[in-house]
Amino acid sequence: MGFNLPTLAPIGLLVASNIFMTFAWYWHLKFHGAALWMVVLISWGIAFFEYWLAIPANRIGYQVYSAAELKTIQEVISLTAFALFAVFYLGEKLTLNHALGFALIGLGAFFIFKGPLK
Repeated sequence: MGFNLPTLAPIGLLVASNIFMTFAWYWHLKFHGAALWMVVLISWGIAFFEYWLAIPANRIGYQVYSAAELKTIQEVISLTAFALFAVFYLGEKLTLNHALGFALIGLGAFFIFKGPLK
């Protein structure tokens, strides 16, 4: 596969898109007093930029990755972005249960990229 634009660009774009989406979905949890309609509109505006990154990531990435591989990359990045966000923005603690759950998802990602079992 190698290191070239179609293999690396989707990963970078998906990292950026997941940062936007994580903020779009969870930033408001610190602002309990904000009106729900306002939070939804602001989140929708943030998500708009996420789409401008995720769609090209998948379009470019589909040249070298299968749809299942692209989705797996996205999910692993999404969990990583969320874990960092939960710790550093929301001040939550990650537990052994989180680590085990994420490890199982990582194991699933391994099997997606491994190819057919024989």
